[in-house]
Amino acid sequence: MLLTDGGEPLGTAASAARPTMEQVLSLAPDDASRKAGSKLGAAGSWSDTGWDVTGAVWGLCKGSGSKPYRTVVDTTGPAYKCSCPSRKFPCKHALGLLLLRASDDTAVPAGTPPDWAREWLDGRRARAGAKARPAGGDGAPAGPADPEAARKRAEKRAERIGGGARELEQRLTDLLRGGLGAAEQSGYGLWEETAARMVDAQAPGLAGRVRELGAVPASGPGWPVRLLEECALLHLLDSAWLGRDRLPPALAATVRTRVGLPASPEGPPVRDRWLVLAQYDTPEGKIVTRRIWLYGEESGRTALLLSFGAAGRSPAQALPVGVTIDAELTPHPGSGRLRAELGDRFGVPEPAATPPPGVTVTGAIAAYGRSLGDDPWLESWPVTLRDVIPVPSPDGWQLVDAEGREALPVTPAALNRPSLWKLVAVSGGAPLTVFGECGHRGFDPLAAWSAGDAPTASGGVETVTLI
Repeated sequence: MLLTDGGEPLGTAASAARPTMEQVLSLAPDDASRKAGSKLGAAGSWSDTGWDVTGAVWGLCKGSGSKPYRTVVDTTGPAYKCSCPSRKFPCKHALGLLLLRASDDTAVPAGTPPDWAREWLDGRRARAGAKARPAGGDGAPAGPADPEAARKRAEKRAERIGGGARELEQRLTDLLRGGLGAAEQSGYGLWEETAARMVDAQAPGLAGRVRELGAVPASGPGWPVRLLEECALLHLLDSAWLGRDRLPPALAATVRTRVGLPASPEGPPVRDRWLVLAQYDTPEGKIVTRRIWLYGEESGRTALLLSFGAAGRSPAQALPVGVTIDAELTPHPGSGRLRAELGDRFGVPEPAATPPPGVTVTGAIAAYGRSLGDDPWLESWPVTLRDVIPVPSPDGWQLVDAEGREALPVTPAALNRPSLWKLVAVSGGAPLTVFGECGHRGFDPLAAWSAGDAPTASGGVETVTLI
């Protein structure tokens, strides 16, 4: 039986908005699930379907066996349960049920959940209530862990990382002394061995950067320059770790994160109406990292939610792109304080009323430049461009401002995605608002809004996903 609790269920019983097709498809763990779910988004596959104002959607899907699959979704999490054997989250049946609900307001009628769906929904809410209560058996908070033991563990790990950083410095010195050309002759094995040593030193962040160095000599013309640049950044990170006691607190926190030390969210939570801008997965070895970008309508802050999946399982956390959630976020320490943890949520997701306010091309470049001053190892910075038009260029595509005076090149990675043509089609030569990541490789578009779009049937604006 497939089961994931996803996000926390909500206690309020406000009317849940009907999702759009784009929002549902953005929840798919991979392309195969997206295609399979689309085939099940027709009424002929389903019976005994329904939804209620708490955000629950349920139905029976005809399968290959004699008994139909029982599928129920709590859209406020979102979370899913299905009696099929799939290990994907959500499975194709959950996606098909949500697509059926999104396709037509009358395709899934309002009703009362059957007993099999109600049992799971009640269980989710009961677990959420128990989680919110103090952990002590008599109602008192659980006692803290041994702080002295935690301090000793942290000191021991810091010492191991320091040893790894010094060893890495020696290897970089040897590389420069022997000439960068030697990197092409030695192949990838040398870098993999060095990365393994950084793993032994409990510095996964350093290990990841070392592995990236191994791919540079095979990256085409001009690779020695790129290798030197990456070596310089790695040397800067080593030096920063070894001298972290002399750094400002925010930069020191950034360095700890970059070498791979975990960090807990801290500070007061920020409650806002958060617009879900984009969601995408990135395979990183055996781990899949999911990034969800949010924008606070009142605070004007952009936040990043990270979750991870291993051993072929997609990350559990998922939010429909294009909706607004009333929730609390607690930021992580470090320069920029982009990463945050999703806390309590209030009410149910609603359609986004407007896209986030954008900046000019010059403003986007300036924002990335300022962020590099706080975090020199930053690959990109989230920005929203306003009034830009996708235009072909000799090297690919670029986003040009409406007056034609400034432009940002589209990243090579985005040029290889079919969604680039979706961006061009949505524009039709007219200005767009586009959210994405601006970095040294260019601009990677992730979501777009057309300036002339009329409100959708649910009263909001449509977010076009581009990844």
